[in-house]
Parts: sequence; structure tokens; C-alpha cells
Amino acid sequence: MPQLDTSTWFTIITSMLLSLFILMQLKLTKHSPFSPPQPLMTEKPKHSAPWETKWTKTYLPHSLHLH
Repeated sequence: MPQLDTSTWFTIITSMLLSLFILMQLKLTKHSPFSPPQPLMTEKPKHSAPWETKWTKTYLPHSLHLH
């Protein structure tokens, strides 16, 4: 029965750990650890729409009288 050759295991495991460490470092550098709090808006911004300044009336089709 042949013996298992383990001479390259150290090199393979070391290179695997090194590559995992590099990949994790690259992923972690993309994330900021702390984001400063944003100031809260105390009043709602006013959105101007063209229909807010004039009076409009909507006529629904089923509310019209049939003659």
C-alpha cells in the first residue's frame, strides 16, 4: 500500500491562508467602521406642485347625471 505524500501540504495550506487573509483585508477596506450620524430634518420640505395654487374640481364618470 503506497504512502500518502504530504510534502506539499505545508506550502498549499500556507498559500491558502495567505490568500484568504488578503481577500478578507480587501473586503474589509471597502467598509467604513463608523459613519457619523446625520442631522435630522425638523420640518418637512415644501414641494410645489402646479395644482396646489389653483382650485380644481374632478368630475368622476359615474357622478355625471344621465339625461
